[in-house]
Amino acid sequence: MITVNDKTKQFLILLLKLLIVGGAFYFIYDRLATDTQLSWSQFKTLLISKASVGNVCFILLLSFLNRYLEILKWQNLVTVIGSISFGEASRQVLGALPLALFTPNGIGEYAGKALFFEKEKTKKVIFLNLICNGIQMILTVIFGVFGLLYFNACFNIITPERVIIIFGVFLLVFLSVFFLKKINIKGYSIEKLIHKINAIPKSIHKKNIALAIARYLVFSHQYYFLLLLLGVESTYALLMATITSVYFLASSLPSFQFLDFAVKGSVAVFFFGLSGISEWIVIFISTLMWFLNNVLPVAIGSYYVFTFKSKWKQESLS
Repeated sequence: MITVNDKTKQFLILLLKLLIVGGAFYFIYDRLATDTQLSWSQFKTLLISKASVGNVCFILLLSFLNRYLEILKWQNLVTVIGSISFGEASRQVLGALPLALFTPNGIGEYAGKALFFEKEKTKKVIFLNLICNGIQMILTVIFGVFGLLYFNACFNIITPERVIIIFGVFLLVFLSVFFLKKINIKGYSIEKLIHKINAIPKSIHKKNIALAIARYLVFSHQYYFLLLLLGVESTYALLMATITSVYFLASSLPSFQFLDFAVKGSVAVFFFGLSGISEWIVIFISTLMWFLNNVLPVAIGSYYVFTFKSKWKQESLS
């Protein structure tokens, strides 16, 4: 057995931190530098023409509220295993973001948050993070379905018959899951998952849902206000229906967070294009939303990565 002294461990941990942060910022740079759809001269001109103090402060405030509500959600859920301060919740949420950036569908966030707790709490932390992200996904689906129905009513993309067939398929899948909930796969079943969810106090669930709804309204309306800022003229209902549809369909596609704006941008170009909105405006907003709600929090989270000290017991490498 080969033991590793403290200095070597510290060096390896520092190297890992550098790789995580360096990798995160490399992916950000690579995404922005190689995207042929972005015209940085247009980007700069548009920013200068629209960047009044009031507009900038308001859009930044919405980005702050977006992450603030996410931190409150996490602080609320963690009370299941122990109370933490808002500052500690911020450290955990933001510190996990660099890991989430370049892992499929942000699964690195689960490992990142777990490292802030004792090793024996890992499964509970991962489960709570699943609840935290799960409610946001459920809301995205609910708002997205209604958005798609309204959007389809305006543009008649899919016939009513096909809409009924699609809903029939979803209903069939739901009923199948319900009747098969007791089936165990390696000790896990949907029924056990439901019991674990129900074991969490209802007050925590209610607060989690309220915060998730508030967060969804914040980032969807941030998109809406950016559209208005860039001179897009349309009804509130149609723009919000399009935004909710884009978030729903884009979140259904497997991707990395550093590709998030490219995925959402490509879906948004199609939907907003039907409304006659310029492709450039859509790409610009998708990029700006990604920068404000992903890149800036990752930059802050990188500080927490460097100052991070795991609560897991240090083990000798063999």
